[in-house]
Amino acid sequence: MVQHPMSPNSTLSPSEQPEKIYLPRTSESETLKKIRHTASHVMAMAVQKLFPKAQVTIGPWIENGFYYDFDSPEPFSENDLKAIKKEMVKIINRKLPVLREEVSREEAEKRISEIQEPYKLEILGDIKQEPITIYHLGNEWWDLCAGPHVENISQLNPKAIELESVAGAYWRGDETKAQLQRIYATAWESPEQLAEYKRRKEEALRRDHRKLGKELGLFIFSEQVGPGLPLWTPKGTLLRTILEDFLKKEQIKRGYQQVVTPHIGRVDLFKTSGHWQKYKDDLFPMMAENEEAAAHEQGFVLKAMNCPFHIQIYKSELRSYRELPIRLAEFGTVYRYEQSGELGGLTRVRGFTQDDAHIFVTPEQLDSEFIKVVDLILSVIKTLQLGNFKARLSFRDPASDKYIGSDQAWNQAENAIRRAVETLGMDHFEGIGEAAFYGPKLDFIVSDALEREWQLGTVQVDYNLPERFDLEYVAEDGSRQRPVMIHRAPFGSLERLIGILIEEYAGDFPLWLAPVQARLLPVGEAQLDFAKDVAAKMVAEGIRAEVDTSGDRLGKLIRNAEKQKIPVMAVIGAKEVESNSLSIRTRASGELGAISVDEVVDKMKSAIANFENF
Repeated sequence: MVQHPMSPNSTLSPSEQPEKIYLPRTSESETLKKIRHTASHVMAMAVQKLFPKAQVTIGPWIENGFYYDFDSPEPFSENDLKAIKKEMVKIINRKLPVLREEVSREEAEKRISEIQEPYKLEILGDIKQEPITIYHLGNEWWDLCAGPHVENISQLNPKAIELESVAGAYWRGDETKAQLQRIYATAWESPEQLAEYKRRKEEALRRDHRKLGKELGLFIFSEQVGPGLPLWTPKGTLLRTILEDFLKKEQIKRGYQQVVTPHIGRVDLFKTSGHWQKYKDDLFPMMAENEEAAAHEQGFVLKAMNCPFHIQIYKSELRSYRELPIRLAEFGTVYRYEQSGELGGLTRVRGFTQDDAHIFVTPEQLDSEFIKVVDLILSVIKTLQLGNFKARLSFRDPASDKYIGSDQAWNQAENAIRRAVETLGMDHFEGIGEAAFYGPKLDFIVSDALEREWQLGTVQVDYNLPERFDLEYVAEDGSRQRPVMIHRAPFGSLERLIGILIEEYAGDFPLWLAPVQARLLPVGEAQLDFAKDVAAKMVAEGIRAEVDTSGDRLGKLIRNAEKQKIPVMAVIGAKEVESNSLSIRTRASGELGAISVDEVVDKMKSAIANFENF
């Protein structure tokens, strides 16, 4: 992971760096699967010992732990969690064996009826395979489960288990059904892993983009506007604009043309593309003129993707092979009707802006153009200092029916992506079933400062939408041929990218990206006019500078600038006015002393242009 200038460990030598503790996800570790499956059963057993009226429902592992849902007459409190953990330790110390038993469906139904657990009966009805497997903790407690588990609960380390929180949950996720209580917990192989997990959780809270976004005045949410719909303040809007301008400049160098498309379109457009049929439940409801139009699904929808609109621009005139590649780019806002429980700050919203582009190429141009797109994405990742990433070849699952198009089209597209990563010598892995419904993708999975993974840049090869929209170009021999489409988005979602960057930098944006790059701190009223003149000079040179006119004492001026994570602070006293200089203090390098105004401006301009710190 790239070290950022203000990160806590940036001044430590390699020998002083703490030893890194690897925390695998449950899906990556069979050992953790067994530990967490078993720990969830021990927790459920402890709950039912302490709260005999509590009924168990489901208790799966999740990537960093596990949870169990209970139907209990009384809500669980924080003190209850402590009591449950204490009871779990007692159970673990009894060293009960974990026993697997296979029974017939009828026998399972009989046993569940005897203990009067209606949720288990419903779960049994969902199990298709036979025989039914039951796991016992000694001869005292059992549950339906597919496993895997440890052989004896003494293999669990009580000091590596923690019950984290209680939350509400509906049975089957259906708000019309019973309200349950979900206990979230985690379990690891060692206390050291648990300690590292807790450290990362605390660090995640410190870096939480929702908290920092509010403190830095970047964005807000309003209940009157609605959940999942961020409102960008002037500083936040400036941050978005900086990112957009950066990418637009890079795209202009590479021959992209900017377009603008509407926020709504006819539903028929999305029927042709296939999005309506595939993702109707994820779109906002259709706007129809009357009941008859609604019955025939004739109306308008908020756009959930930009590609059908760009296709219409391409199709508006007959294209020649000489014009291709045609690269149409747009920062287009799209809308998805995400469920309220799935929303999360900027990383999961209902309205977001994609740095979308669609490139129309001849089949012969596909490989070289794909490599150019990858080069752009790698350049973006490098500039944003997101150095720790991996490339996923997101291909279709041949056994699934969610994809459109012929096997030939899919094979051509997947082979093009393979050739590109092999030509570039990129480390990569395949993600079967991760493709878009119309084509395979190359996804860039970035690990942040807390080693959480986020999908950012993506580039997709598409033979199917050109077919569905009957796209053509005139080939060199005068024949009509079908172009290939490349869909690409180096940022992905601008909202999610900003959320990730806030947390990656802990709000400490690099100089080029900071909404306010320099703050001038006049010691007294006598230095205010000089400070304003310097700020005006900086602004004229493209530096985002402001003057603190609060009149507070110098210590408070500095503290406020530090709190708002301003990269460059310039203290101005009588000496600085007399010598036409600034006493510079930076977050990246600390105190730099007195520097002439002209030199400060020149150095800042150079640092910003080269994406460096002052």
